[in-house]
Amino acid sequence: MTRTAPDGSAAWPHARKRLGQHFLTDPRILSRIVDALAPTPSDTVVEIGPGRGALTAHLLARAGRVVAIEVDHVLAERLQRAYAEDPRLTVLARDVLETRLDQAAGAPGFLLAGNVPYYVTTPILFQALRAPRPRRTVFLVQREVADRIVAAPGSDGYGALSVNVQALAVPTLAFTVPPGAFIPPPAVESALVQFVPRTDPAVSDDEQSDYAAFVIAAFGLRRKQMRRVLRTLRQLSAGEADVALASAGVAPDVRPEVLTPEQFAALWRGLRPA
Repeated sequence: MTRTAPDGSAAWPHARKRLGQHFLTDPRILSRIVDALAPTPSDTVVEIGPGRGALTAHLLARAGRVVAIEVDHVLAERLQRAYAEDPRLTVLARDVLETRLDQAAGAPGFLLAGNVPYYVTTPILFQALRAPRPRRTVFLVQREVADRIVAAPGSDGYGALSVNVQALAVPTLAFTVPPGAFIPPPAVESALVQFVPRTDPAVSDDEQSDYAAFVIAAFGLRRKQMRRVLRTLRQLSAGEADVALASAGVAPDVRPEVLTPEQFAALWRGLRPA
C-alpha cells in the first residue's frame, strides 16, 4: 500500500513488517551514525538497507561514493529515481546475504553502515566479517544484541556471537537509540555498534567458518564443563579431553562462557585432525 503526499504524488510505501522495516528519521541520530563511521570524500561506503534513504543522504554529504544494497525492490527503485542525477550513488536491488560486500564496493578499504533488520542481524554480521573486511563498520541493531556483541568473557551476555565477532574485530557500543526515533517504532531499544577489524585476529580467514561452528556447538552446551563439552562434541575420553584442554591453557572444570576467543582458537586448533 502506498500513501499519497499532499501534492497528490506517490509517497513512500508503508513499512513492510515481513522485512523488519523500521525507518530511522531522527536527523541528530543519523548525523551521529555518520560521525561514528567517519567517512571522507575519498571513501566508498556500502550501506545495507537504505530504506527511504535518510541515512543515505547523510552519507552522501560526507563520503565520496555510496553503494546502497536494498532487498525491497520498490524502495530500491524509488532511491534510484531520486538520485538519478547523482553518479555518486549506486543502488543494488538485492539480498545482502547473497552479495559479496567487497565486490559491491568495488574498492579496497571500504566502509560499511546499516540499520540492520532485527531478524537477520546475526547472518549480516557474519557476512560483514568475511574477508576482505571493511575498514570500519557501524550497525544499528537491537540493544540486546549489541550488549551480547560487546560482552566480556564471564559476563551474562557473553556467548557464541561475542566470541565469533571478537575473534575478528573490536566492537564498541557507541550509543543507544530510543524506539521513537523510528517509523514505525520498534518494541525495543536499539544501539549503534562500531566494528574495527583486529590487527591480530584470533583465527585466519580460512579458519573462520570451522572455528565459528565449533564455538556455536560449544555454547550449545554452555551449562556443561569444558571436559564434558569436548567429550560430547569430539567423543573423547576424560583423559584425552584434559590433555587437549591443558594444551590450550583451559581448566577442565570451567564452562564455555569464560573462554576468550584466543582460548577457543587454541583449543579448536589442538582438536583438528593432523
